This record gives sequence, structure tokens and C-alpha cells, in this order.
Amino acid sequence: MAKVGTRSQRWRIPLGFLLATVFIVFARPTNLTLIIGFAIALLGLLIRAWASLHIRKNSVLAVTGPYSFTRNPLYLGSFILGLGVCVAAGRWWLALIFALAFLSIYLPVMRVEEGEVTKIFGNEFKQYAENVPLFFPRLTPYKHNKEKGSFDFGLYLRYREYQAAIGTIVLWFLLIARMFFFEWYKI
Repeated sequence: MAKVGTRSQRWRIPLGFLLATVFIVFARPTNLTLIIGFAIALLGLLIRAWASLHIRKNSVLAVTGPYSFTRNPLYLGSFILGLGVCVAAGRWWLALIFALAFLSIYLPVMRVEEGEVTKIFGNEFKQYAENVPLFFPRLTPYKHNKEKGSFDFGLYLRYREYQAAIGTIVLWFLLIARMFFFEWYKI
């Protein structure tokens, strides 16, 4: 039987598309919610991009950049991006659905990934984990013994992080179209 975290890893992308569809169907965006939501979503995208510039999966423990504040900056960026979408959608109850879905999918994934990283990096990761929180960032950067993995723009392309930006742009066009649909038909 597959572990819960393993199943969550497998289903997180398809469930994300399903959740985005639900958001579009029930969204009632306005100019104000779109602007505020976009600013929040942009912050999430920037955090994700920053994180992708510092991670070298399974070869070097990422402890620089945003990884000196949180062990999971990619997921933190995704969470902030999702909050931006919720604000843009203009329906508070969509934020509840998002928060429940995010916690039920990503918390188990973070735990599974933490186990995998512990196997690869051992005591180095354990020391890092004792000093850097799993999700919510610390206020000051973690000072590590060695400078490891300074940022590299090629990593942004290698890990196809631009797909998150493209997806966000498409989602925003759909929300804008949704807003005009409701204004046009006075629904």
C-alpha cells in the first residue's frame, strides 16, 4: 500500500488543475480583487523563482537564499501564490477550500521529502532542520558553516519554474474573462 505522502505527490498536480477549475467556475473577481490578488500571487512566484535558483536536487543540500529562512520555500511560494488566487477570485470560502487542500496535499509531501533528504544528507540535514523551520520562515537567515550552492539562473530553466509563471498568467486571463462575463451579463 502506498504511503499517504507518496499518493499526495502523485495527485498534487491533477488536483491543482481540478481546484483551479473550481475556482474559475465560482470566482466573482473585481478589478480590486484582481489587483490585490495579483500582487500577492506575484510575491509567491518571486519566492518560487528565488528558491529554484538555489536548489540542486539530491546533489547539494540547499541552505542559501530562501532556504536559509525555510526548508520549503517552493511550497511557501505556492501557498502565497494560491492565497493571491483566492483573493483575486473574490470568494472568501474558496480560501478555506484552498487551505484545506494545500495542507492535506503538501504537508504529507513535505514529510516524505524530508525523509528522503535525511537519507541523502544525514546529519548535515538534521542540523539544518534543527535551525530552519519546515514551512513558516524564520525572521533571520540561518548561518551555515559552508557556502553551498549559490544561485544559478540555469536552475530556473532546468526545473522549468517558468511553468508556474505561465500558469499564473493563464489563470489571470481566465479570471479577467470571468469578471467581464459577469459584468456583461449582469449576473
